[in-house]
Amino acid sequence: MTAHFSNSSENSTVGSVLGVSLTDLPKSNVFTSNLPPDPSFKTPAESHNAPRANLGPRIVKDALYTFVRPEQTEEPELLGISQTAVRDIGLREGEEKSKEFKNLIAGNKIFWDNESAEGIYPWAQCYGVVHGQRAISLFESTNPYTKTRYEIQLKGAGRTPYSRFADGKAVFRSSLREFVVSEALNALHIPTTRALSLTLAPKSRVRRETIETGAIVTRFAQSWLRIGTFDILRFRGNRKLIRTLATYVAEHVFPGWESLPAAVVISLPATSSILHPARSVPAYEIQGDTPGEENRFARLYREIARRNAVTVAYWQAYAFTNGVLNTDNTSLLGLSLDFGPFAFLDNFDPSYTPNHDDHMLRYCYKNQPSIIWWNLLRLGENLGELIGAGAEIDEDQFVNKGVREEFAPELIKRAETIIERTRKEYQAVFDAEFRRLMRARLGLVSDKETDFDELFSGLLDTMEALELDFNHFFRRLSSVRVAEIETEEQRKDFAARFFHKEGVTGLGNTEGSARKRIAEWLKKWRIRVQEDWNDGDIERETAMKKVNPKFIPRSWILDEVIQRVEHGGEREIIGKVMKMALNPFDDEWDTGDRAQEERFCGDVPRGHRQMMCSCSS
Repeated sequence: MTAHFSNSSENSTVGSVLGVSLTDLPKSNVFTSNLPPDPSFKTPAESHNAPRANLGPRIVKDALYTFVRPEQTEEPELLGISQTAVRDIGLREGEEKSKEFKNLIAGNKIFWDNESAEGIYPWAQCYGVVHGQRAISLFESTNPYTKTRYEIQLKGAGRTPYSRFADGKAVFRSSLREFVVSEALNALHIPTTRALSLTLAPKSRVRRETIETGAIVTRFAQSWLRIGTFDILRFRGNRKLIRTLATYVAEHVFPGWESLPAAVVISLPATSSILHPARSVPAYEIQGDTPGEENRFARLYREIARRNAVTVAYWQAYAFTNGVLNTDNTSLLGLSLDFGPFAFLDNFDPSYTPNHDDHMLRYCYKNQPSIIWWNLLRLGENLGELIGAGAEIDEDQFVNKGVREEFAPELIKRAETIIERTRKEYQAVFDAEFRRLMRARLGLVSDKETDFDELFSGLLDTMEALELDFNHFFRRLSSVRVAEIETEEQRKDFAARFFHKEGVTGLGNTEGSARKRIAEWLKKWRIRVQEDWNDGDIERETAMKKVNPKFIPRSWILDEVIQRVEHGGEREIIGKVMKMALNPFDDEWDTGDRAQEERFCGDVPRGHRQMMCSCSS
């Protein structure tokens, strides 16, 4: 499945050595060339010649975007750059120092000439029913070496027709958080949108709870389309545009109709045919039996569900909590995106939510798999006509006039059947991917059915009861040698390595009971790793450290960085933290401050665990 991972080492090396200038970077506008524009500004010239104030919030119908230029930024300051992102886009090393680059990421340059009407004009999309949109896409770029196409955006560059009651701006604190976490997730191999740069807008004063300094994040993804994009079309009853957009997604976001998964027989645990379905199904082929025959739009729906199942499995395996997961924040490509009140868990608490407005815990850690399915169910409803049409999908009556009354019951039954089957497929893919990731984090090679109950569930229960740090546990476990936990006493002594500095926490626990509980789990784990590795401690440790990060950008670290930049005037700290985030599995980072590196990777200060923040950004 496609994800926004860094390029292979071979391609990365080629890109870093042979990258191109910003001017020479191949650019396109596939999105605006294939989808209908805002009828009020049908051409770039019409938008460009309009006063910028006329491009603000209003209702836009029968369109999927509006041509709109970024607002100018006074005295911008480039605060941070991701060298990994520079390489993955295909830019040459050092290009970020050029005047052209700095002007582009501040919203002060576009690749369009008003006199000749040549080039690519920026645009804004509508992402859903509740999204206060403030991102402007500059162009699509194609990496000359990997041929990967990305849509480059500025977040916080001004109001658009889709900003609703918002100001189109972004504050520094939320921008810093998105800049760091986007690249951190990518470094952890979690499917995500990306961030190229962070620019301070010192003259931009943004009103939130207080007056704050503005900033712009330059971000990129293979697509920014979300489930919410379909929501608003269905809300307005625009069946023609739903079909147009779905076709665009299959043909221009995914590699084409034939890249979508063939029909599968659902079973738990998932079989190889479910995890690796056949593809290359001709676009117009109908698969399956009544009442669940699948046409190409059903295959598209399933692919979107499968990708999101993989991503949420990664979130759960690495204890990443998004904080807001409405349909506007659910990617059609299955990417983590739009980072507001996100956090990585400190102590393992399944009910933790980083969003202090989420009083009902709708988006808490343990609910993420089910809430993503809830969003996918909404997508199934949005695509219901197309999914349920079966073999009549291209009939003139259906396409141009709608659903015949006598055909409606059959269509509804088929759509319901396919959506329910997709739910089971989503569950099977999620379950298999989560187990795979957890096996790797525990250093296991083989797959045993008993592992889930005896090791995975048992460990999570222990972590919750003893209030152990989730990601620290796995990193510390990586260095355990089998000989160190051979006896019961050794295991009890070793258990203290997983405690917080202040010792045992959690209701009803004593040091003795905590040591005993961890020791019992270590005994089971020791038997399993010996089955897989014999006495290969060094090889196992190497494998585990490749999947168990030493550094993750925890909330307390990001909060400290924000304070040091905003109130202390520091700048270098951003680059140091980004270096750690881009290389999370390393043991050290040569930032010039080893003590700070170890502090950021050490025990979370007790008063800063499980921090929460608002959606205000």
